[in-house]
This record gives sequence, C-alpha cells and structure tokens, in this order.
Amino acid sequence: MEVQSFDYIVVGAGSAGCVLAHRLTESGQYRVLLVEAGGRDSNPWIHIPLGYGKLFTDPKVNWLYQSEPEPELNNRRIIQPRGKVLGGSSSINGLLYVRGQREDFDHWRQLGNAGWSFEDVLPCFKRSEDQERGADDLHGAGGPLAVSDVSEPHPLCEAFIEASEQAGFPRNDDFNGPQQEGAGYFQLTARNGRRSSTATGYLKQARRRANLKIESGALTTRILFDGRRAKGVEYRVGGETRTACADGEVILSAGAINSPQILQLSGVGPAQLLRSHGIDVLADHAGVGADLQDHFQARFQYRCTEPITMNDVINSRRHSLMAGLRYILFRKGLLTIGAGYAGGFFRTGPDVATPDVQVHFIIFSAEKIGAKLHPFPGFIASVCQLRPESRGFVQIKSADPHVAPAIQPRYLSAQSDRDTMLAGTKLMRNIMGQPAMRRYIAEERLPGPACTSDADFLEYMRETGTTIFHPTSTCRMGPDATSVVDERLRVRGFENLRVIDGAVMPTVVSGNTNAAIVMIGEKGADMILQDAKAGAARA
Repeated sequence: MEVQSFDYIVVGAGSAGCVLAHRLTESGQYRVLLVEAGGRDSNPWIHIPLGYGKLFTDPKVNWLYQSEPEPELNNRRIIQPRGKVLGGSSSINGLLYVRGQREDFDHWRQLGNAGWSFEDVLPCFKRSEDQERGADDLHGAGGPLAVSDVSEPHPLCEAFIEASEQAGFPRNDDFNGPQQEGAGYFQLTARNGRRSSTATGYLKQARRRANLKIESGALTTRILFDGRRAKGVEYRVGGETRTACADGEVILSAGAINSPQILQLSGVGPAQLLRSHGIDVLADHAGVGADLQDHFQARFQYRCTEPITMNDVINSRRHSLMAGLRYILFRKGLLTIGAGYAGGFFRTGPDVATPDVQVHFIIFSAEKIGAKLHPFPGFIASVCQLRPESRGFVQIKSADPHVAPAIQPRYLSAQSDRDTMLAGTKLMRNIMGQPAMRRYIAEERLPGPACTSDADFLEYMRETGTTIFHPTSTCRMGPDATSVVDERLRVRGFENLRVIDGAVMPTVVSGNTNAAIVMIGEKGADMILQDAKAGAARA
C-alpha cells in the first residue's frame, strides 16, 4: 500500500481545521493533508442561513449524536448534532457571531495559559473577520470570515429589545464591542444572504493550491506513533485503509467529541477505559475526554397576537413563495436569519460582575428543535447559562471508530448551574412581561402560567431543557498534569502532536462558540509556523 508523506496532517475540516488548511498552505512552503470524514458542502440548505433547520436530522451532513441518559434531566438523551461535512459545524450551525467576553480569555491566562489573554487573542479574531461595518479597535475587515448585520429589523425583535430596556437593560448593537451586556440583534457569519462557513471562507481559497490535498469521506481510525512521536494517521475511504505520514506534525481538529475519541482509539486516554476495549495503552491520561462543558437552555414558547411570525409565512403557500422570491431577488427576508434573530446578555443579579445568561429570541415556534412549525403565530425565547460548572465526559464505547462515543455533559449537576438557570427563567419572565412585549403575547404556551415556583421551573427544565450546541474542553489546555495540551496546544508527553479546536478551551466561552474556535485555529496556525521557523533556524 502506498504511503503518502506530508509536512502536516490536519484531521477534521471543521471550524478550526479549515483555518489551519488555509494558513499552513498560504506560503506554499508546506505540504498539507486535510482529512475529513464528511463530504462536500454541496447541500443547498447549508448555504441558505435559515436552512440550518433542515440539517438537524440529515445524516449526510450531521453525526446525529445523542448524549447518554442525563441524570438531572429525567434520564433523557439529549441531541448532540455535530457537522459531518467540509466546514464541520460551521456549515450546519445557527450562524451567530459571538466571541464571548474579554474576561473569558483573561481567565484562561489567569489559569496559567500564557498567550491567551484577550489582548493576546484579539489580533486573531480581527485577522479572521470581514466585518461588514468596517475595521476598528475591536474588529477586522478583509478576513476570510464574513460577519454581517441581519438583513432587516422585525417588529417582534424590536419589541423584545424595547422590553429589555423597560426591564432595566441597555440596548446593545454590538455584542462583540466594548461590552457584551444588553439586548440587540445578533450579527451572523453570512454575506449577501449566504452562509460564511470556514469551508467557504477559508478552504475555498486554499483548495486551489497544489500543496494541499483534501481527503473527504475519510474516517480517521487512529494516530500512528513512533514511541511518543506522532508520525502519521490511518484512515478509511470506503472499504480501503490508507496511511499518511507527517514529517512535521499531526494536528487533531476533529472537535470536542471526535478529537478525544481519536486519541483514545490511538491509545492515549484513561488506561482502564482503553483496556476494557482491548486497546494497548500508550499513555494513561485521565484528562482525555474529561471536563466536557456545554451550554444548557430552557425554551419559553409563546402564541403571538399577530400573524407576523415565520410560522405564518411557512404555513402559507403564497407567503412562502413570496419569501423565496424575495430571497432570490434581494437576499432579504426570513430566509436570511440565523438561530437567533435578536437576543441579549444579562446579569441575573447586582452581585454578578458580567452577564451570566444569554437569551436567543426566535420568531418561529415548534414543539422541538427541527420539528414542523406550529400552525398558529408563535415565537420562542430561550435562556442559557453562560458559565456552567457542570462537567461531563466523552468516552469511546468500542475500539471500532465507526461506533459513536459515550457523550455525557452532566447538565445541571452543579447546584450553581441550577441556581443560575432558575434566576435566568425569572429574568426572562420579567422581560416578556414588560409592556413592549405584552401586546404580542396571546399566551405563554410553555412553561405556562401554572409554572411559578422554583420547583416548577426546575422540573420544566428537567423535562424539556436541551443543549445549545456548544461542547468544549474535552482536551483541556492548562499547566497542570491533568490538562491534555499545554499553552501551545501540544499534547502533553508527546512530540509532533497537537489538538487545535474547541476541545482545548480551559472553560467554555460566555456565548456561542464558533467565533472563538475560528480564533483558536488562527492562533494555533501561528504557533505551528513559529515553531517550524524556530526549528529551521536551529537546524
């Protein structure tokens, strides 16, 4: 069997992997192999912003993972969608561009991760960004990732923002500006009504280069080692097993679920777990797959007093045809919105230093995520805790790489998480009860007026609460022995092996995660190129 050789092998063409493929091949100096289990991003619904709703149950582009039964959620299994396509989850997510709070990154630095304060990572955020409003001290223009305002306002969103002001919160037109707190419209990773994934923003530029090879439909089965030095990967395309060698480094960018899975399949992880599946232990590392963090949400569902919601458009053949025509002609309207039209970041009490809950305001309603819209005017507002203390895990269930790992976020297992979510639901009720919103609410369908006590709200969350799709930290960065990677994202105890994706976050950022993962890809690429230059100078 022919063995191909490259300078770098990147496993996973997702939010970080596409960044790496672009940056590492930019100079033309290095040969890069990008290995992706999914296929091309040719599904048209990927590129229409509202189309994300069509991708929740599509096995061609989505791994369709589920959690193990969650003890604090009445033993329900919670969906864990992950992108299985070029662009990864940036090709199927809700498009919201939210970086998190500057305090998140300063905290990473305080935990001992040199080079990861907000001032350290800001240049990477700016370099990645093509901000529609132009460049300034906090934003970049001309980068690969398009960031745009929503195409037009909506009366329900305006009412939500006004109601937030009536409840004592400021209006905020830039959640990535000087302060995050307040209510306003989300910006989207889109331009001219089209999604800007890392596949369209970064990989499209790189794929024309002769020094990049992309293997799609290729499932990585394990990392190959020479002692403690990563020397390549083994992967399967169809029924064929292939091997590729790296003269430089192997970089895992398969995400918070699959990066620890691949390490465990390769003999790096908790020894007892690996031996139970017949895997030879190369390194007993309890941190691989540990510390899983995710944002948990509770959704409030409302019947609207006026037929101005997306339900009314989708359920009318004439209105849906008009919406489609408007999108085709002007790239405006409901087809251009993401998984939150408006929203807010709020503090649940005066003793909270920075916002601790996020609200997504959505102008449609359905019984569950990805389900058919209600036949009546409806909308949803969801609340999630920004800095959960609950910790879970990702662990392989088989030595067969085709078998999905066990995913256990342990939602609400920390008392502080339950307290913050309860405070968030009360805050939500307060905002939705303000005059600006009351005129649009015919009824609160869920949790409903009978839900009043803490016990009521907690039971409602346990029965209906779900993920907001932000798993991180399963290959945590840190200076301690239990961390998986150091501050330069090198796997501890190994040579020529890094993890560069959302798995390395020491703590999940206070907001949607995609922008921060793109930043991690940019910073990781800088580190690789710096180390290569230093190595060449020594040689």
